[in-house]
Amino acid sequence: MFNAIALRYFNPVGAHESALIGELPIGTPQNLVTCITQTGIGLIDRFSIFGNDYPTPDGTCIRDYIHVVDLANAHVVAMKRLLEENNTESFEVYNIGTGKGSSVLEVVNTFEEVSDIKLNYSFVERRSGDIISAYANTIKANTVLGWKSELTLKDALHSAWEWEKKNRSK
Repeated sequence: MFNAIALRYFNPVGAHESALIGELPIGTPQNLVTCITQTGIGLIDRFSIFGNDYPTPDGTCIRDYIHVVDLANAHVVAMKRLLEENNTESFEVYNIGTGKGSSVLEVVNTFEEVSDIKLNYSFVERRSGDIISAYANTIKANTVLGWKSELTLKDALHSAWEWEKKNRSK
């Protein structure tokens, strides 16, 4: 018999503080933060925000954005739990996120704040299947694993921007 832990990620964003490790999608980016940073650096002229008529404070979808370094730390804690045989079930599942949501416009505004760049974006029709809001219930990860996200959305966007600038200047 083997033991396993599954980590259910919410929206990983950001880069390592060294700016050596970050997200480099092949082709057109599909993730919000990559669209934002590539617009900021000038690779994308304008990006689209899908819907501005959701029943949220600013009309845009809400998601839980977790810094990739916090996500990596969750992996370390989970592996330690398995290696020390502290798991209480052979298969455990934990939600890994911040436990709070940020709207698309909050992400855009936070990026503009950390980069001092005004982004070019437009609102387009909603995508089929997009839900209004999704964020992690992290109580089990916090209490059982003893893990909690520590970095902020601002930290994540700053690190993603530093990575983008460093890698596009080569």
